[in-house]
Amino acid sequence: MLDTAIIGGGLCGVVLARSLHRQGRAVGLFEARERLGGRILSVASAGSGLAMDLGPTWFWPDTQPLVKSLVAELELADIPQHDDGSMLHLNDPDKMPEHIVGKKVHEGARRLHGGMAQLINALVADLPPGLTHLGHILISVSDRGDRVVLTFAAGDDTVAFEARHVVLAFPPRLLEQQVRFEPDLDEATREAMRGAETWMAAQAKVVIAYDRAFWREAGHSGNAFVTHEQAVVGEIFDACDGDAAKAALGGFLALSPELRASFSAGLPMLMDNQMLQVFGAALEHGEQQYRDWAAEPFTCSALDRTAPRVEHADGANPMLRRTHWNGKLYLGGSETAARGTGYLEGALEAARRIDLSLKLSSTQEKASASYCRVRGDNAAPVNAVSLARFGAWVAAQGDVAFDGYRRRLNRSLAARQREQLTQRAILESMEEVFDRALAVLDDLDFDVGAVAVERGRSSLTPGVQQPFGDLMQSVLDDVVAFNRTSCALSNFPDEHHLSRDYLQVILRDIAAAWLEFSLAANRLLLAKADARGRRSQATGLTGVSS
Repeated sequence: MLDTAIIGGGLCGVVLARSLHRQGRAVGLFEARERLGGRILSVASAGSGLAMDLGPTWFWPDTQPLVKSLVAELELADIPQHDDGSMLHLNDPDKMPEHIVGKKVHEGARRLHGGMAQLINALVADLPPGLTHLGHILISVSDRGDRVVLTFAAGDDTVAFEARHVVLAFPPRLLEQQVRFEPDLDEATREAMRGAETWMAAQAKVVIAYDRAFWREAGHSGNAFVTHEQAVVGEIFDACDGDAAKAALGGFLALSPELRASFSAGLPMLMDNQMLQVFGAALEHGEQQYRDWAAEPFTCSALDRTAPRVEHADGANPMLRRTHWNGKLYLGGSETAARGTGYLEGALEAARRIDLSLKLSSTQEKASASYCRVRGDNAAPVNAVSLARFGAWVAAQGDVAFDGYRRRLNRSLAARQREQLTQRAILESMEEVFDRALAVLDDLDFDVGAVAVERGRSSLTPGVQQPFGDLMQSVLDDVVAFNRTSCALSNFPDEHHLSRDYLQVILRDIAAAWLEFSLAANRLLLAKADARGRRSQATGLTGVSS
C-alpha cells in the first residue's frame, strides 16, 4: 500500500511527489496523459530546435517567490521576455496597425531558456523508476476507513491502488465532472469545484517559428493586439530565444472554442494571414505549433467551455483547501491555491500546503505515540512532547474554524441580519477554538516542577501561544477568499469584498480574544504548578508523620 497517491502529473503533482519521495514516503504519481507536465507543454521547432511553449510561458520573480526559488534551486537558465515598450494595435482590418510606444506589456516577465518544460524535466529527474504511472485515468475514489482505494482505467484494463493519503492534483471542475466519490463529497465542496474556472482551459495558443526575427529588424517588439471583429489571433508576443538567433512569435486566439472547431481546417491559413496583416509580408512562411486546450479532455471541462468567464481571483475558494475523510483526501492543483490561482505560483503554493499538512499529520501521529510513552515513562521530554502535540492540534483547527465561520454566517443570513456578518461569525468561531484549546491544554501532562515562572508568567506560555499566529492568519485569508466567491454575500458589498479598515477591526477582535485565551492558558499552567506543589507538600507531610 502506498503512503501517498498523487493523481495529476502537472507541476503541483510532480513537485509534491519529488518532495514526499525525498522524505522517504512510499509515493505513487498517476497521470491520465502519456506525458507529465499537465498544461506545461514545450514543443521543439523542427527547423531551429527552438522550444515553443504552448502552455505557460512566463513567470514573474518579483511577485512569484515560489517559482523564483524553484528555478534557482534547479539551476535553470531564465531569460527576460523581450519587450521594449512598444506595441502594435490593429482595430480595423482594412487599415495598417497603429504603433504605440511607452507601454510595456510584459513588465518583469521572464521565460525559461529551453522552454517551461525544463521545469518538469528537472523535477522528474529526481523521481525513481516505477514511481510514475502514465495513461492512468481516475474513475473512482473510495474511503475504506484506514485507507483509500483508487480505481483507474489503464488502456483496456481497470486497475486499483490503495493509499493512506490521496492528493487529487488536477482541475476541480474535471474532478467534479468525471470522478465518482464513495462516500460522496458534500454539496458545498462540489459547488466550489464547479465554480473553480480552470485557468486558460478554454483558450488556444499558437507559436510560429521563422527564419529571422523580421519584426525586430523593422523596429517592432513583437507585441501586438488585434481587436477588430474578424480577429483570429488577439494577442501576440515575441517568442524568440534570448538573442533572437531562434525566432518565433506566439499568440492567443481570439476565436471561441466553437469557432475554432468550425474553422479547424482553415485555421492555419487564417493564423498566418493574421501575422501578415500585423507585421507584413516577411512573415509569410512560418512553422506553426498549435494547441487548443478546450479540446483537451484532461484539461478542459464542459463548464469551462460553456460557463461565462468570471473575474480572475488571486485566491481560490477555501472550500477547495479542506481535507476530507479524516485527513486522507486532499484537493490540489493551481485552481485550489490561496495565492497565485491558475498560475505556476499557485501550483507550487498548493503543493507546499499539502506537503506541510502531510508533515503535520505525521508529526501529530509521532507526538501522540511519544505522548503515550511519556505517560508511562517519565524519562521522555514531557513538556516538549506535550507542546508539540498541542501545536499539532492547533494547526489542524483551520478547517474547524472555517466550518464554524460558515455555519454562523449562514445562520445570520437565514435570520436576515445585515450588519457585521463577517466580524461576528469569525470572532465567535475563533472564540470556540480558543475554548476548546484550553480543554486540550488542561488534558495534557506537563512537568511543571521544572518550569520557571517569572512575573506571574509560566515559561510554557509562549510555546502555547506560538501556533495560533499561523492559524489566525490562515482562517482570515480563507474567510476573505470565501466571501469574495460567495453568491449569498453578493448583495452585501461590505461583506463580499472586505475593506482594509473592516479587516483591521476583525483582526483587533481576534487579537483581543487570543489575549484572553493566553491569559487563561497561563492561569491554567500556573494552577497545574500549584496543584503539583500541594501534592508534593502533602506527600512530604505524610512521610514525616509516618
